[in-house]
Formats: sequence, C-alpha cells, structure tokens
Amino acid sequence: MFLYQFHEMNRALMSPFAYWAEANARAFSSPESWLSKLPGAQRFAAGNELLHRIGKDYEKPAFGIHEVEVDGEPCPVVEKEVTRTPFCRLLRFKRYTDDAESISEMRGQPSVLVVAPLSGHHATLLRDTVRTLLQDHKVYITDWTDARMVPTSEGTFSLDDYVATIENFIRLIGGAVGFDQLHVMSVCQPTVPVLAAVSLMAARGEPTPRSMVMMGGPIDPRESPTAVNNLATQKPLWWFETNLIHLVPTNFPGSGRRVYPGFLQHAGFMAMNPERHFTSHWDFYQDLVKGDLDDADAHRRFYDEYNAVLDMPARYYLDTIRTVFQEFLLPRGLWDVNGERVKPAAISGTALMTIEGELDDISGEGQTRAAHKLCTGIDDAEREHYTVPGAGHYGIFSGRRWRTQVYPRVQDFIARSGESRKSGRTSGRGRKPA
Repeated sequence: MFLYQFHEMNRALMSPFAYWAEANARAFSSPESWLSKLPGAQRFAAGNELLHRIGKDYEKPAFGIHEVEVDGEPCPVVEKEVTRTPFCRLLRFKRYTDDAESISEMRGQPSVLVVAPLSGHHATLLRDTVRTLLQDHKVYITDWTDARMVPTSEGTFSLDDYVATIENFIRLIGGAVGFDQLHVMSVCQPTVPVLAAVSLMAARGEPTPRSMVMMGGPIDPRESPTAVNNLATQKPLWWFETNLIHLVPTNFPGSGRRVYPGFLQHAGFMAMNPERHFTSHWDFYQDLVKGDLDDADAHRRFYDEYNAVLDMPARYYLDTIRTVFQEFLLPRGLWDVNGERVKPAAISGTALMTIEGELDDISGEGQTRAAHKLCTGIDDAEREHYTVPGAGHYGIFSGRRWRTQVYPRVQDFIARSGESRKSGRTSGRGRKPA
C-alpha cells in the first residue's frame, strides 16, 4: 500500500539529478558557451539530455491548437471550457474569422463530440484528431481529470458515472446545436460507455446524436483477444485490486483517494514494447550527437505526450476490468447501468461507423466491428466499417494515416448521415458493413 509513497519519494530524490543533467545538457550544447568547444562536449550534452528526459517528471501537455486551416485560409482557434464535473471538463475548440461567408459556412457545419479515453494518457493524445476535425466541424472533447487532483470529498467515480457524464454532455451539446447536427466520436476505451449512453437514451425515448463513430475499442474483447485482453482474463479481479490499486500520497489534493496510479500504467505501456522504446532512446542520443535536430524534436514531442500519464479512479478501473474484459456484459446483453439494462438494439435514428487498425495490438480485429451485431435497430444504409490497412492502434486517430486515409471517410460519413436525416431517408436497406 506504500508503493505510491515510495514512488513519490524516489521521484523527489531524482529531481535534483534530473535538473543537474538538464543544466549540463544546455551548458555543453549552447554555441554561446565555452564548454561546447571542449572535446566530446556534444556527446556529453546528448547523454545528459537523455538522462534528464528519463528522470524528469512529465506534466500534462497543452493542446496547443491555436490555428487551423479552413478552406485554405488560416483560422484562429480558442480553447473554451463549456462545463465541468469534478472528474471531467468539457472543452470546445472555437474557430474565429472576420469573413462573413466563412462565418455562415462554419455555423452550418456539424458538431463532433470527441470522447477521449480515460485509460492512462491525457486527452491531449487526441490533439491531431481534434486539429484535423476542426477543418470541417465544430469540435468538443472530454478532458478527464487526473484522479490524484480530485479531493476525496468529491466522492468516487464509477463506470456508471462515466456513462452518465457522457449522457449529460450529449444532452448539453445536442440542446445547443440540435441533435441532428451532433455526432459522437469515441476513441478506444470509451466506445463501450458511449454505446451504453446512446443505448440508454434511445431506450428512454430521448433524442440521440445523428451518428456514432467508434474507433479501435473493446466492444467485444472476445474477438481476436490481444495481450491486454488476456491479462484481464488470466487474473481474478481481486488481483488487480490488491496489486494495482494504491492511495494517493499527501502531497496531492486527492490525498487518500484509491487510484490506479499513472506510473504503473506507464510501466505497463513500456513493458509492451521495451525493445522499441530502447531503440527510440538510443536513436535520440545518436541524433543529438549528429546534430539531427528535426528527428530529435520529433522524439521529444512524442515522449512528452507518451510519458505524461494520469491516475484513474479505482472504482472506475475495476468496474471496467470486470464489466468489459472479464464478464463481457455488453455483448452478452447483461449490462445494467444505474439499474437500467443497456440495449443497443434500441438505437434506430443514429448512424454507426466503426474503424479498426489492421495491426492494432490493443483492440484486436473484430472487437469494434462487433457494435454492428448489437445495434440491430440501425438500418444497413446507416452503417459503415473501415479497417485501416497497415495501421496500428494509434495510427487510426493520429498521424499520416489518420489524416489521409481515415479522416476523409469519417468526414464523408458524417456529411452523408446529416444529409440523410435532412432528406428524411433514415430507413431502408443498404449494403452491410464490409
């Protein structure tokens, strides 16, 4: 139970060495410093920067989206907080322009609620997703709060609370822009609670979003199970609670809260591909020695994001392990959220698109596509599936493949579903997901 406290003590002890290494790296690499003229200065500076980056503490990065291109013209972007709960902020990235024609066009564009994962990394991991969507859409995103920053007086946070949060955000945005203009995109873990939220709203007779775009998520982890899925099924729930749940130390606002710590999650991420990370750090050192600053900057940007992790509330994490990965309650039709049965078959006025990566080693082939089997109330003409050739998990929502292969299909699907609703063509038979 004292692992988190030991980690914080070790981090505090390492901090002076990390800062010392940073100072050395700057002193021996700056052209204005006489130290940079010494023999071997470049190698010494490179080694110290690598040491600094291994030992430093990584804070939550900023989204940093200040401008996007809309119809080929630069458009300023302002990040605004729409609302918040103790465990999540709803953000909107609002575009501005002085051109009257552009203002009119942007007002008529559909709204997309991007539901970011609460699975270790911050919502900023979807920076490229948001930036690309902003070219043609109004964009909102869930920005989950690091559990160690939430006082225990705010209570616990469960998977049921997650679903309720998504429902409330859908109602809020749908009430403002119109549900016909609202589309929900879920990336990885949130595909499950998003499908639950829309199912519950549909079953109650509430208005639902015009479409759902589900990307690389464990709708049915029984399909092509990965190493991540196998771990959850090979260990009993008590093992996760005993070995992975710890108390937040006293130096954080959430002191005493039970969490799955970010540093343990990060260790798990690194353990999945240790050779790749070792090679990446060695290449970074070599790039610094050779003076290849572009590749070195790319390494810094990636690991500034990858190494920034958050703590997850214990109850939410354990709920997810049990509900999603051990008992498979959603695909078996046995999941109750706050006393209500989740029935995806109740969804009828919401189009569905699923996206998977051919080489995804986190959500295996067929896990996301399984949503089509559950949503039997959606007409075939309102469905689409796309498997991205050569893409891993991150490639379906970030990077070149996302921008050039995936996004054009997503944009077209959202546009077509919107036009279908306007023309009243929300029923009829069409091609099945392929």
